Amino acid sequence: MLLRSIPILLAVAASPLAAHAQSSAPQSLTVEKQQVEDLKAVFATVESVRETLARTRIGGTVAALTVREGDRVVTGQLIATVVDPKLPLQLAALEARIRAMQAQQHQAELELDRAGRLRASGTGTQQRLDDAQSAVDVNRAQIAAMQADRSVIEQQLREGDVLAPASGRILQVKAIDGAVVVSGETVASIATETYVLRLHLPERHARFIHEGDPVLIGERGLSPSPATSGETGLKRGTVRQVYPELSGGQVVADATVAGLGDFFVGERVRVYVATGTREAILVPPDWILRRFGTDFLRLADDSETPVQVGGPIPAPDGSPGGIEVLSGLRPGDVIVRPEAAR
Repeated sequence: MLLRSIPILLAVAASPLAAHAQSSAPQSLTVEKQQVEDLKAVFATVESVRETLARTRIGGTVAALTVREGDRVVTGQLIATVVDPKLPLQLAALEARIRAMQAQQHQAELELDRAGRLRASGTGTQQRLDDAQSAVDVNRAQIAAMQADRSVIEQQLREGDVLAPASGRILQVKAIDGAVVVSGETVASIATETYVLRLHLPERHARFIHEGDPVLIGERGLSPSPATSGETGLKRGTVRQVYPELSGGQVVADATVAGLGDFFVGERVRVYVATGTREAILVPPDWILRRFGTDFLRLADDSETPVQVGGPIPAPDGSPGGIEVLSGLRPGDVIVRPEAAR
């Protein structure tokens, strides 16, 4: 698909004004049909390219929630704190067991030293020395295992902090202060920094859209269509990606456009894409006279003919192009600018 240039002035009719410099605006036109892009208006939604979830790593109670919907966060920022009251109790119990085991270790080392002296003097047996050494080794291993368990509990305490996995904007907060959560439960969803327009086109138009194709984007806030409002403030965007899987009889594509914004994810925007070409008669917008709710064009013989007009056909850069005349003119008719008529 290629949005081609749409000329609005096709032929300059012979007139005394034809000798003017090329910079002068023509005062009469010979009506001819021309090929224009058949623009289809579709609704696109503002979407985040990626959406990530901030999840809890332990079960417990939400003790502090530091964000709300719409807040910006950076990677690693604290979002909430989950507290499990059993973990401090388990840590205290384990500390007590470690202290008791360390006391046993001290006693076992004294017994090993005594058994060593007795064996050296010949009054002690080798078996007693071996038993004392085994007791010391067992106590050391038990203390090491308990210290490892203590490290696990300390890590679980640190994992009570729910951190932002990526930078972006908070879309939803799915927990409240005091809520009981389980491990892996979602606390907040985050939209990343990259935003696109997601288009949904009927399946029959799938062959017309490709990556890199230009599209025209209307104003934000679902402004009326050009056919009813004369909308000409169109922005130019580019198709970023076309998804190969059809969904519900529609082809899905993403388009990028400058100044899209990133606050209202899910906001709908009117987008115009070319779905082929067709013949049309275009006239400059300021050549149309409107009286009593009817549109007129002035002919070269100074008569006026009523016409039925459609919407503006924008140029590829989004600037005003021409107004399409649906009926009232035929190819070969000569129309004149209103102020140039006799």
